[in-house]
Amino acid sequence: MPKIKDEDNYIDIQLGKFQLFFNKKYRLISLTNDIALGLWFFIGSIFFLWKETQTIGTVLFILGSAQLLIRPLLKIIHAFYLKRTPPHHQDDS
Repeated sequence: MPKIKDEDNYIDIQLGKFQLFFNKKYRLISLTNDIALGLWFFIGSIFFLWKETQTIGTVLFILGSAQLLIRPLLKIIHAFYLKRTPPHHQDDS
């Protein structure tokens, strides 16, 4: 059964010989990414109102779409890491 320890900056889950750490600090990076993503689509939508700026709007839509595809992968990569824990010594007393 995994042991779960919730700290201020991370959650530590003990899985046998391994510990899995989820970094809570990544939330700020994720929120910044979401704000930028919203801006690309908002500005792209405004640029689509005029024929002269539609190409720039399209580029912003493509950038936002790529960011939507990359976002879950970045969250997974930055959210956790796996490390081997040292073996525990048992007392014979």
